[in-house]
Amino acid sequence: MSAALAVTALLLTAGCSSGGEDPRYGTPTPSGSASTATGSSSSGQPAARIPPAKGTVKVLRTVTEGLNTPWGLAPLPDGNLLVSSRDNGTITRITEKTGQKTELGTVSGFSPAGEGGLLGIALSPDYASDHMVYAYFTSASDNRIVRMLYDPKKPAGEQLGAPDTIFKGIPKGYIHNGGRIAFGPDGMLYAGTGESGQRGLAQDKKSLGGKILRLTPEGDPAPGNPFPDSPVYTYGHRNVQGLAWDSKQRLFASEFGQDTWDELNAITPGDDYGWPNAEGKSSDSKYHNPITQWHTDDASPSGIAYAEGSIWMAGLKGQRLWRIPLDGTKASAAPQAFLTGEYGRLRTVVSAGGDKLWLVTSNTDGRGTPKSGDDRILELQVS
Repeated sequence: MSAALAVTALLLTAGCSSGGEDPRYGTPTPSGSASTATGSSSSGQPAARIPPAKGTVKVLRTVTEGLNTPWGLAPLPDGNLLVSSRDNGTITRITEKTGQKTELGTVSGFSPAGEGGLLGIALSPDYASDHMVYAYFTSASDNRIVRMLYDPKKPAGEQLGAPDTIFKGIPKGYIHNGGRIAFGPDGMLYAGTGESGQRGLAQDKKSLGGKILRLTPEGDPAPGNPFPDSPVYTYGHRNVQGLAWDSKQRLFASEFGQDTWDELNAITPGDDYGWPNAEGKSSDSKYHNPITQWHTDDASPSGIAYAEGSIWMAGLKGQRLWRIPLDGTKASAAPQAFLTGEYGRLRTVVSAGGDKLWLVTSNTDGRGTPKSGDDRILELQVS
C-alpha cells in the first residue's frame, strides 16, 4: 500500500465508527476482503457475527516434530511453513503434507541468551515478487529487524541471503525482548517489543522498549503514526508477544504480566497501556485497560491468531490455548481454555485459513517444567 493510501486508511479510522465502538481501533474492511459478517446494520454496513460463547478445538494432526526452540512461524503461499529457531538462529521450511524439514540457513549476527535470539518472522507483503523474509532477532548490542532474500533453488543451508538491517536499536536484555512481527492490512510492519527488564523504558515515548512499533517495509516510521517522525504506535507495554487483526482490521496484542495479570489488549494508536504503573485493569482512565486478563500461572501468553470470530492465544506457563470470543473490541463471553497440559508450553498460533490454525509448542526453551522435551507443529480445527 502507498503512503498516501495508508494515511487515508488512518483518516477513515478516525472518522468512521459503528455500533458505538471507539473509531480509532481499526479501519473499515475493504470491499471484497474476508469478513465474518452476516446480515446488515441500520447504517447499511454488515453486522458482525458474534461467535457462540463456547467453542471447540480438534487436533487434526501433528505436522512435524523434533524442532528445537521454535519461535516464529510464517505460512508460505504454496502452503508450506517457515519456522525460526530461537537458539540455533536457523529458519527451516516444513513441507506441510509430509512434515519434512529443510533448513534454509542461519541468520548471521544473531546472539542468543535467555529469552533473546532469533524470534519472529514474517513474509514481505510483496513476497510473490521480492521473496523477502523479515526476522526480528537479538544481536550482540540490540534487538533489530532484518530482511533476507529466500531462494529455494539454492542448496539446503544456503537459501537465505545476507540479512539487510532495516531497523535497529531496540533495547535487549536477558528477558523481555518482545519479538513478534507481522504485516498489517495496511501493508505496514508492526513489531512488539519488551522493556528488557528496565521498567521505565515502557513509559518513555523516545525509547523503543515496551512498545508496539509501526514501520514501513523499509524500516522508516510509517505515515500516520500518532507521534511525529516516530515509529512508536503504542506504549506502556511490559513485553508484547502476540499481534493479530480481526476481519475488520482491528489490531489485538497479547502481553506478559509480571506476577499478577497477563493481558489481551485492543490496540488504539497513541494509547498508554499502563506498565509499569498498571498491571492488568486499572481505575486510572489515562491507561488503556485490557479486554481481559489472566493470572500468570494460567496464561503467560505468547502468539495470538484470529479465527471464527475469536482471538486464540497460546499460553506458555499456562500450557493451554485460550479462546476469547469477540464482540467488536470486547470479549463477548468468558475466555475458554483448551488442550490444558496436553502438549506442554505453547508458543505460537497462526491462522491457517478458515477454521484452521497452526500451533507451535515450546518445550525446549529452557523454561518451566514442560510436558515434553520435544517441539512440534499441530494443525487444529476450531470453532
